[in-house]
Amino acid sequence: MPGGHFHRWAAGVSLAMLVASPVRADTLREALMQAYQTNPTITGARAQLRATDENVPIARANGIPSLDATGGYSESLKSATNSYLTAPRQATAGLQLTVPVFQGGAVKNNVRAAETRVEAGRAGLRSTESDLFTRVVAAYMDVILNTAVVRLNEQNVHVLQVNLDATNDRFQVGDLTRTDVAQSQARLAQARGQLRDAQAQLISSRETYISVVGTPPDNLQSPPDLPNLPGSTENAVDIALRENPQLEQARQALKAAGYDVNVAEAGKLPKLSVILGGQYYNYLGSLPPLAVAEGVDNGGNSATAGVQLTLPIFQGGRPAAQVRQAKALRGQAIEQATAAERQVVQDVRSAYASWQSAQYLIRSSRSAVDANRLSLEGVRAENSVGTRTILDILNAEQELLNAQVQLVTAQRNAYVAGFALLSAMGRAEANDLGLDGGGLYDPTLHYKDVRGSVWDWREGDDAEPVATSTTDTPAQTSNVAPLGEDETLDLGVGDAGE
Repeated sequence: MPGGHFHRWAAGVSLAMLVASPVRADTLREALMQAYQTNPTITGARAQLRATDENVPIARANGIPSLDATGGYSESLKSATNSYLTAPRQATAGLQLTVPVFQGGAVKNNVRAAETRVEAGRAGLRSTESDLFTRVVAAYMDVILNTAVVRLNEQNVHVLQVNLDATNDRFQVGDLTRTDVAQSQARLAQARGQLRDAQAQLISSRETYISVVGTPPDNLQSPPDLPNLPGSTENAVDIALRENPQLEQARQALKAAGYDVNVAEAGKLPKLSVILGGQYYNYLGSLPPLAVAEGVDNGGNSATAGVQLTLPIFQGGRPAAQVRQAKALRGQAIEQATAAERQVVQDVRSAYASWQSAQYLIRSSRSAVDANRLSLEGVRAENSVGTRTILDILNAEQELLNAQVQLVTAQRNAYVAGFALLSAMGRAEANDLGLDGGGLYDPTLHYKDVRGSVWDWREGDDAEPVATSTTDTPAQTSNVAPLGEDETLDLGVGDAGE
């Protein structure tokens, strides 16, 4: 899916501003960008991919000429009586250049396996990114949902308190009984307990938001509509089988396992190298007089050149065991690819069903809210003429509250399920969500930088923290803005896809 499909998220928001100043996560796009830049799960996955990149130059090094220098010093503590020409001291220095010519294909296949695993690692990073965004969306919507539930429960407590006061007044004049008062008191106590539970849930969701996003939630706005949701389960599965990053990672791992078999088979093949060497020696002026008289030099040098052929004949069964092992691991990779495919199909179908169910529940809950509101008005009117009891009013108020909570919960579930469906399809990554703009992480830059590196002393910079700490964030509370009189609470999430 082109990144432009989600560019509506970016309306009025400049990525340069996000990078230049602290991010206030008051829109879903800002929350996603904040998590993308500072969440330790994604920053750790990037570091892991950079480590995977290094396997390519490590594999290539086995096919590159190597140069070794040697040096030594020796001194004879006691010379044999027949060693009248041997110097008691000697210093040596040497160089040897080894040029691999043929390694049975091991180097070539090792490099291909490493490169393929880099591709698998990039797919894994995409999967981590998509999973993180799904967690951000869930945390964002949970804060909005639990804020709404607290407001509804606070409003319910207020209404029940007014009811209890009115019931007490009517009891004082003999219009109602002690039973009516007790019923109102019981319902108010129950509502206060429900409010405390809702407040605890709100605090928990706000702390979860901090853990995922990195900053406290601040006046979260209604999220934008989810674009390009599929029209059928079959369409969603078809897209996922082409674009899901977890499935791509499993397929690349299977391809790399095939190269591993070729590497193992190379253990039975001949190896050929060209060797060039040179040596310098110096007796440090310690030659015996007789050796000097014979014309032996105090120092000198030598050079050698040759070809080294290694032909394995018997290795105790190790090469065959390594080949069998590699084939078994490839068999495992085959099964893991099938398992990944099954999981993708399950995830897509389940997310699609949840999304559809939640949309239906939104429609039915809205009808239930309207009907319960009308019913409550009628029960109150009938109570004023004596045809309904206080308990009837209390029950009608509770049914309205339940319907309202069910509505906002269904709205939250529909949005989260819709985003999870996009994630399972492979269409919930930074580019898909319109987070591009110059600040996105490019996983190819490090690979291009190190792939051809042959310098032994280029060790790179020490690791530094990237993700931000949340220890300084304030403990969250359950404070919310109260509902206005006759205000209808709605999460602002439409029936996406209808």
